[in-house]
Amino acid sequence: MATIISYTLVSVVLTTLISLVGILVLLATKKIGVYVSYLVGLAAGALLGDVFVHIIPEIFDTKAEPTAVASLILTGVLVFFVLERFLRHKHSHVHAHEKEGCSKTGIQTVGHMNLISDGAHNLIDGIAIGASYLVSIPVGIATTLAVILHEIPQEIGDFGLLLHAGFSKKKALLFNLLSATLAIVGAMIALAFSAYAEDIERVVLPITAGSFLYIALADLLPILQETTEKKRAVLELLFVFLGIGLMFAIRLVE
Repeated sequence: MATIISYTLVSVVLTTLISLVGILVLLATKKIGVYVSYLVGLAAGALLGDVFVHIIPEIFDTKAEPTAVASLILTGVLVFFVLERFLRHKHSHVHAHEKEGCSKTGIQTVGHMNLISDGAHNLIDGIAIGASYLVSIPVGIATTLAVILHEIPQEIGDFGLLLHAGFSKKKALLFNLLSATLAIVGAMIALAFSAYAEDIERVVLPITAGSFLYIALADLLPILQETTEKKRAVLELLFVFLGIGLMFAIRLVE
């Protein structure tokens, strides 16, 4: 168990530090946008690969009941759908106020809502990482890598939104970092509950699979669908396959 805790802590600390990727925006504000779509493709591939190459096979290795597994995967999808639907409704409400002349307060509220959304995602990511390590070290590493890859483009976008919301560069980095620390809290929750509930990973992993599927299929891949330039579209597709390939590579060395 000590080994699992050590791997988990290192993983969630690395995931937390990804929030500082906003510094890249400061250093390369004119160039970073060119590469974000490739990072999105890589992240989508990694998430899909983690679900179908690692998480789902590991779930069925435990001889879990298929209907229960499918229900929990669906739960993961719906949880993220409801979360994003609620937050988008809030954003629409804020933008309506901006048009009525409350732009300063409205923009700041958008920033605060983004922090809440990001914090919820980070908490769930931490729980997913902790539960994955309870299955095996390779599955934990694969899930950590998938989380890190999808956090990079997300954190760049979050940083830009916070700047737009009126946060200073220092405050934007600080609040992003504080939000990211919820991944550590999530991981500790997963490990703590494992001491009181046997096979907690049987519940958490299917929900993780559903949340990863939602992020990849509803959030990331639609971004790539907007690309009209053929060369760029091909490169984005290659990065999707590269992300999937990374998950297969980890599987091969297990």
